[in-house]
Amino acid sequence: MIELKNIYKSFDTKSVLEDVSVNFQPGHTNLIIGGSGSGKTTLLKCMVGLHEVNSGQILYSGEDFCGLNFKERIPIRKEIGMLFQSSALFDSMTVEENLLFPLNMFSEMSFSEKSDRVDFCLKRVNLDNVRKLAPSELSGGMKKRVGIARAIAMQPKYLFCDEPNSGLDPKTSIVIDNLIKEITEEYNITTVVNTHDMNSVMEIGDFIIFLHEGKKWWEGTNEEIRHTDNKELNEFVYASKFMRMHL
Repeated sequence: MIELKNIYKSFDTKSVLEDVSVNFQPGHTNLIIGGSGSGKTTLLKCMVGLHEVNSGQILYSGEDFCGLNFKERIPIRKEIGMLFQSSALFDSMTVEENLLFPLNMFSEMSFSEKSDRVDFCLKRVNLDNVRKLAPSELSGGMKKRVGIARAIAMQPKYLFCDEPNSGLDPKTSIVIDNLIKEITEEYNITTVVNTHDMNSVMEIGDFIIFLHEGKKWWEGTNEEIRHTDNKELNEFVYASKFMRMHL
């Protein structure tokens, strides 16, 4: 479980997040949505320590991440998997070497155990024949699946996904969404997804928060979002649908 309590974040004199409090539950796909400049990317970066909050608490299973120094944060960081928007695979490494990278850095497994873990993770994302390929030899969807495999290599308790469907066609986006949801439920991971894709919201949004001008404006399920009377949220949802229909 991840708890955010009264998060404030500003850059110089510009306030980006104001008094954001929310709980993200394990075994659920928790989505953060909002328009450009709403603060969703900043919130995600604060949660993984890429930005420091001005005030507030970020609790991982009850432990305040914000109150820890760099060394003290390492045990929590080992429990975090991250799927980046661009997949962020190392171009100079094979798929196998990309998956071995976090295992070599953070685990005490033997080489045989690491190799078995690579096999397992690639099979879990339905890519058991790409170990020796370079990222440049993969399609966009395959890169995202390798990114997911690397993100779960350390058996994380927490999984963060930044715009996982960015640059993907609708069919591949559905594959990635389903994979994220399956892995979340199968391993009881607390998954947080930063997205603007309303298809993802409606299909896998167990819990959703909507940010507006740096504030938590609404929270609920993908069923509740269909019937909300929140003016700003409705404008965001229907504008997204309109844009998608005209792409």
